[in-house]
Amino acid sequence: MTISFFSEHYINPLTVFGINRIFNTESNKELLIDFLNAIIGLSGKNRICDLQFLKPEQLDTMEMGRNSVFDVYCKTACNKSVIIEMQKNPAVFFWDRKFFYSAFPIRNEILTRKKWNFKLDAVYAIGLLCFSFFDGQENNECYLHKVPLKNTEAQAIHDKLTYVFVELPKFKKKENELETQLDKWLYALDNLSEFDKQPAMLSGKIFDKLFQVTDTKNFTPEETQTYSFSEKYYLDYVNSIRTAETEGIQIGKRLASDPHFAEGHDMGYKEGYNHGLREGICKGFDEAEKLLRIIFFKSMKEQGLSDETIATILQATQGVADGV
Repeated sequence: MTISFFSEHYINPLTVFGINRIFNTESNKELLIDFLNAIIGLSGKNRICDLQFLKPEQLDTMEMGRNSVFDVYCKTACNKSVIIEMQKNPAVFFWDRKFFYSAFPIRNEILTRKKWNFKLDAVYAIGLLCFSFFDGQENNECYLHKVPLKNTEAQAIHDKLTYVFVELPKFKKKENELETQLDKWLYALDNLSEFDKQPAMLSGKIFDKLFQVTDTKNFTPEETQTYSFSEKYYLDYVNSIRTAETEGIQIGKRLASDPHFAEGHDMGYKEGYNHGLREGICKGFDEAEKLLRIIFFKSMKEQGLSDETIATILQATQGVADGV
């Protein structure tokens, strides 16, 4: 029996180790299938029954940015492509990046066909956001956002490309308020590491499996060590983000006072102030995470971990490791 050194009974699913163990493991793919059906809203004959994990490099060979801790690329039995990404913090050019990223399955589909008549298989681009992005809109408390292609009359014009986003911090439901399968999934992801035992509301084959694979008492010694590093990295990252937010706000205030943003008008000043805050906070995020990755890489190398194990923990590329 493996001895657990963790205070929590179940893992933190927002760690690199946690989210990949749940949603990016062949033996646990039934969890991902159920989550995808719930978040996309597929039912009946449209439900995903099976899927195949594809290698992330099949999306592209280039670095897609450091603000993602989780990338899964898979194809369903009906040839629908699904990209799932968990993002830790806001990114500059958020929508541009999403459009760019979602284009790769379409490009790859074309390249693999000898004859092509312009018919495409559906692509779902799903973002699990660890921050609030859609603030300032009409329904500010809404945490689920489905973005299909529609015209100005809100009529769907194409069903082959759909974006789905979940703002995790906005999900506030309590156990007695859970209604849908997606509610249960988001509640589990939000509270998993706080549970002492499996709640009665989260029962059945899928959630029995979830609690079994996330129970730290079932870990091997190697899994215990890997999760320990992953959890420490996550906690240090959270603390670094709090520092980055404080420093970023100060940078933003200085940028906001620049006449280029303010132009001497109240409206211009307000826009400049908000723009400065966003840019300052994003710069703070990037610098804090870069420094944190370097510190953790060196620490784990000193403790004898292999580059492959470290890459699993940090989701870093070999090029980043070589540059340290």
